[in-house]
Formats: sequence, structure tokens, C-alpha cells
Amino acid sequence: MSHVNPDPEPERTTGLEPGGGVPPGETPPAESSMPEAGPRETHNPTKGWAKAPLALILGLVVLIAAFFLVYALVLIL
Repeated sequence: MSHVNPDPEPERTTGLEPGGGVPPGETPPAESSMPEAGPRETHNPTKGWAKAPLALILGLVVLIAAFFLVYALVLIL
């Protein structure tokens, strides 16, 4: 396993002044990422809705819609 040094090499980085500063109008060097940073994730839960809660919600919506449809029909007749 090789580790990458996150610090830029000053002698190879363009746009840096001798003290390591950046002159006006120059974009500073970007940060490099550290591939070994952070803990290893071994469990990634699934995203989205599970089937059972989604089915219960949809069933409840259909039941409520049917109730109001029947209620409207009783009022009309």
C-alpha cells in the first residue's frame, strides 16, 4: 500500500513565490486528496424507500381516496 504525500512540491509547483505565497492574480494550487483518509466503510445502507412502508403508504392513500369518493357519491345521490 503506497501513501501519497498531500503536500505539493514547491520547486515543481507553478505560480508560487519563493516563500510559498501566491502572487496577485494567480490561482493557488489545488489541494490533493488523501486516498487513505477516513475510516473504512464496511456497511452502506441502501437508499430509498423499502417496499413494505411504501406499500402501506400507497394503500392508505388509496383507502382515503376511496372513502372520499364514496362520501361524494352518497352526498350527490
